[in-house]
Amino acid sequence: MTRHSYFMAAALVVAAAAAGCGDDSSDTPTSPSGGGGSTNTTTITLTSSGASPRDITVALGSRVTFVNNDSTPHDMDSNPHPEHTDCPPLNIGFIAPGASGVSQNLTTARVCGFHDHNQPTNTNFQGTIRIQ
Repeated sequence: MTRHSYFMAAALVVAAAAAGCGDDSSDTPTSPSGGGGSTNTTTITLTSSGASPRDITVALGSRVTFVNNDSTPHDMDSNPHPEHTDCPPLNIGFIAPGASGVSQNLTTARVCGFHDHNQPTNTNFQGTIRIQ
């Protein structure tokens, strides 16, 4: 990529972030970035004891993978329950035992809550994802 192309691409990313909107269908995830005291990762593991980690920070454009290492299925979605409207790219849905589910690209800087739709009051399967 030429220097001019790189700067043009960077300018477009900054403009989309400043506008507070973006196309959540992009196929190019970026590396996670730290901050806010949360874990810097793009993977959340589900076990019988809950989601781990439950509070993460990811970079704009990243995707989050939920890995189900539990013996029961989970239905991971964004808050609030049951509408799941706060962060639609996180509405992954059904994840069978031993399987994983991946969000769409997270292209708007914000904090998104998540939960297991089938266990909406179980705080062990609730958490937040900071997108920055």
